[in-house]
Formats: sequence, structure tokens, C-alpha cells
Amino acid sequence: MKTWFITGGSPGGFGMAYANTALEIGDNVVLTARRPQLLGEWADRHGDRVLVLPLDVTDTGQIRDAVAAAEGRFGGIDVLVNNAGRGWYGSVEGAPEADVRRSFELNFFSVVEVLRAVLPGMRARSGGWVVTMSSVAGLRATPGFGYYSAAKYAVEGLTEALRQEVAPFGVKVLAVEPGAFRTGAYAGFEGEPVTETVDAYLPFVESVRSSMIEQNGRQAGDPYRGVRAVLAAMEQDPPPHRIVLGAGGHRAVADQLGGMLVELRAQEAASAGADFPPAE
Repeated sequence: MKTWFITGGSPGGFGMAYANTALEIGDNVVLTARRPQLLGEWADRHGDRVLVLPLDVTDTGQIRDAVAAAEGRFGGIDVLVNNAGRGWYGSVEGAPEADVRRSFELNFFSVVEVLRAVLPGMRARSGGWVVTMSSVAGLRATPGFGYYSAAKYAVEGLTEALRQEVAPFGVKVLAVEPGAFRTGAYAGFEGEPVTETVDAYLPFVESVRSSMIEQNGRQAGDPYRGVRAVLAAMEQDPPPHRIVLGAGGHRAVADQLGGMLVELRAQEAASAGADFPPAE
């Protein structure tokens, strides 16, 4: 029986899908959320196997308290799912600075702080899993979501280094890159006004917002099927370093990486020419 620590536990999202799937296989779950009152009825159904904790992942003190409470209740954390996050839309030139900083605080720095709180326990027990919820946008940037993409690219780089650093301690790391999934994440855009600061981009940003609203509830991705794919990946020997979720996301990433490889090979001579000449 393992204990899962999952951030971003809003109903209908990936966090809840992870929690329910972990319970189905007999594990314990610590599910955190900014509004834990929304999870009360769900928690009551599962009794002592579930612990719901309030957590704003941008608050380092709350992170430390939540991890300590989880370890105190269940003895340790075996699987961390760093899931909390959200998107902000806007142009690279015209997104408000406050939105840019909030995006990085939530989508990158909070990931770092949760890792720093959980990893000491995993190292002490010589094992564990870190599942980092990235995005297809972390492998292929999306116009209109430049800063969200940038934060996810940062998460990808962090995860790549982390995987190698913690391997000697028996800790495994998996990056998960979902495409478009029916998590309710797009629903918030309907009540969120456009805050673009450069008028020239307003038509484009409005179209991005409208597209997200139109797609809400029609995305091809099923969070529960996605989570089951993640658990299957964790059982592989050896497990993959990353898994892209959703057929559309897989196509987008394959196109991106294929194009990069073609370009890389085309520039091979120029790359090699930047070195000092070989010593005679």
C-alpha cells in the first residue's frame, strides 16, 4: 500500500482522477486543494484512506505544513503528483507583468517548493516516485500561451535534471505532457476578461479566449484514461522518462520534434564549424 500526495485537487481535474485511481488500486491518498471544502463529501466516502488538506502551492509555509501532516498521518509519501497549475493567455509582448509573474509562481516555482518539501522523506526511505504534470505546451509552445509554455518548458528542464540527480537515491521521475483534456480547466476563461496591454494583439487574444471557451467540454482527452496510461508507464521496466497523453498531443509533439531533427541535421556543418580547428 502506497501513499500518494497530489496537488491541485479540484473536482473533475487530473488531481481527482489520480486520487480515485490510486484508491481503486488500494493505496492511500493525500489530496490538496485551495478550496478543500469542495472535497468534503468525497473524503467522507473513503474514510481513513484519504486525507484532504488546504494548500495554496504558492505559499511555502502551507506546503511544508501539508507535507508534514501527510507524513505524520501515513508515515511517508511514496508518490508525489505535482499537478497544481493553470493557464494564462495573452501575447508575449502585451501580457500584463502581474500575470506573467503569477504564471511562473504557480506553474514553476510552486513545483520546485513542493519537490523540496517531499524529496527529503523519499531520500531517507531510499525510494519514491515523482510524477510531474507538464503539458504538450512544454514541448511545443502555443501562441497566445507563451508564458504558460515558457513555465512548462522550465518544468521540463527541471524534471530532466532532477531525474538524474535523484536516481542514486532510488527515486524515479516521470514527466507527463497532456494535450487537450476535459478537466474543466477551460471553463474559467469564460468569466475571465482579456487584460492584454497592447491593442494590436487584442483581436488575436480575443480569438484565443473564444477558442478555449468553445472547446470546453469537447476535448478528446479523458483524464481517467490518461491517469491509467501514466500508471501503466510507471510499471514498465525500465519506465519511460516522459509520456505524452492524447492522440492530438502526440501528433503535435511528434511534428515538433521531427521538424527540429530535420533542421538540426541540416545545420550540422554550421554547428561543427563553430569549434576551434582540430589540432594538427
